[in-house]
Amino acid sequence: MVRTKVKLAFIVNDAARKAAYKKRKKSLFKKVVELSTLCGIEACAIVYGPYEPHPEIWPSPEGVQSVLSKFMTMHEFQKCNKKMDHETFMTHRVLKAEEKLMKQRKDNREQEMTLLMTQCLNEGKVVHDNLPTDDLSDLSWLIDHNLKDIGRRLESSSLA
Repeated sequence: MVRTKVKLAFIVNDAARKAAYKKRKKSLFKKVVELSTLCGIEACAIVYGPYEPHPEIWPSPEGVQSVLSKFMTMHEFQKCNKKMDHETFMTHRVLKAEEKLMKQRKDNREQEMTLLMTQCLNEGKVVHDNLPTDDLSDLSWLIDHNLKDIGRRLESSSLA
């Protein structure tokens, strides 16, 4: 059975919201237990819910106090080393997407120039004077790159 994607929106129905809260809270605590057990780390969870007057904690008040005191005694650099807020996370995502876009544009440009070079060689197409300077310089670079590659291959085949 395939699960459908959960639409993240405020649940208007109070009873449904309370049921979802209890279910998700239980799941969250279970995940913290699994993380602590599987990775052999000390972890804690503190949940301030709208349905209880006091925060719910895991594993116990002493365990939470132990984890928090260890965290507070760490140097500021260690505390913030891999800490990331939503804005920083999104900034990193945007930068990665921009890098990916730049790489794709470069690959597309190289393919365009390869196609133009192939057309010139196969069809005898003449490079026109109206071709932009950027295209001419990129085409020149690609031809030089390919000639060097051919020279290296000839050199390596003659050595073998």
